[in-house]
Amino acid sequence: MTCWYEGPLAAFDTETTGVDVETDRIVSAAVVVQDAPGTRPRAVRWLVNPGVPVPEAATAVHGLTDEHLQRNGRWPAPVMHEIAEELAEHAAMHRPLVVMNAPFDLTLLDRELRRHRASSLDRWFEASPLLVLDPRVLDKHLDRYRKGRRTLTDLCAHYEVTLEGAHDAGADALAALEVVRALGRRFATRLERLSPAQLHTLQTTWHAAQARGLQAWFTRSGTPETVNQDWPLRPELPTAA
Repeated sequence: MTCWYEGPLAAFDTETTGVDVETDRIVSAAVVVQDAPGTRPRAVRWLVNPGVPVPEAATAVHGLTDEHLQRNGRWPAPVMHEIAEELAEHAAMHRPLVVMNAPFDLTLLDRELRRHRASSLDRWFEASPLLVLDPRVLDKHLDRYRKGRRTLTDLCAHYEVTLEGAHDAGADALAALEVVRALGRRFATRLERLSPAQLHTLQTTWHAAQARGLQAWFTRSGTPETVNQDWPLRPELPTAA
């Protein structure tokens, strides 16, 4: 029987105007699908005119300028609908969705749907829930004592995955997918008996524990920062834009 990490996987990634899920906007997104390791991936891509200025710091990361997005990007409302519809189709097929640092990308998509569609991300998965695999959460739980950072670039280096064109939504989504496959193979004895649905539930607990650990470290070091424990989607705040 084929293990989940050797079977069909999808992956989702975004590029944005910044790192605040409540106020920042999506400027590009991609969903990549691969039926099996080594097979040719298929990608759906979106380019968005966010309707707000793109900070220079964000452009320096992903290379997308105001001028380019205004000329080539689409309005957010139909794009957010299409992205949610695409993710819902994978959920209906029970295909796991890889999302690196899922609470960021999925929460940002939720806020964009609320902003432009008067909707929410949850409503798209009432019939078939998302099965999310977050390489960041998985790696931190399975190899918790390894020192060093755990960005996508770091994970690619550690698991010997090629990342071509970092900070392109399609390239990052494919790299995250390949990291999850490599991670699955490396920790096969701990993962092969778990279904994606079971892993989704476990990651909720693992992420919360990881967040509590980071919060304790911030408290000890006097850093005034709050770490959110929700995964894979943060609840809406009353003050959300």
